[in-house]
Amino acid sequence: MPAGYLSNPLMLILNTLVGAYIFVLIVRVLLQYTRADSRNPVSSFINKLTRVPLKALKPIFPTVKNISLAAVALALMLQMVLGFLAMGGAPNIWVVFIWSLAELIDSLINVFIYSIFAVVIISWINPGSYNPAVEVLHKITEPVLKPFRRLIPPVSGMDLSPIAALLALQVLKMLLIPPLFALI
Repeated sequence: MPAGYLSNPLMLILNTLVGAYIFVLIVRVLLQYTRADSRNPVSSFINKLTRVPLKALKPIFPTVKNISLAAVALALMLQMVLGFLAMGGAPNIWVVFIWSLAELIDSLINVFIYSIFAVVIISWINPGSYNPAVEVLHKITEPVLKPFRRLIPPVSGMDLSPIAALLALQVLKMLLIPPLFALI
């Protein structure tokens, strides 16, 4: 049995768990930024999952313009831990920092992309129904879709703004992420 036999499965588990928590932190930042209803069961669940560590970081990292800097800092710290582990304890902290920043930006854009896809699919399957998770998805996607809805009017009752928003998000990823990775 090789010495690193268990390292790949352990990294997979760690990446999955920490990555999921980073995802929850990103969603919390977006829900707070959009002033989502904290009584919504999904919002409440996310708040409870993140309350303890953010309470400890809040005195150091305040909330500025509805953006929880404590949640952003925690997400960045966790991403950096994953970066150190993935790079085998990389000696250069700036390499890990830039890699982590690029990964967080990529994750943020992915949250918008997945949320828009979910909203579109739900609008085809069950339009106009109420569900707490759907309400959260609408809150997350509204800041992205609103400018596109102003630019692109509905065509024969079809809202084409999600297509334009998805295209713009993909272009944004192409413009932001590779230059950050090039710095490494």
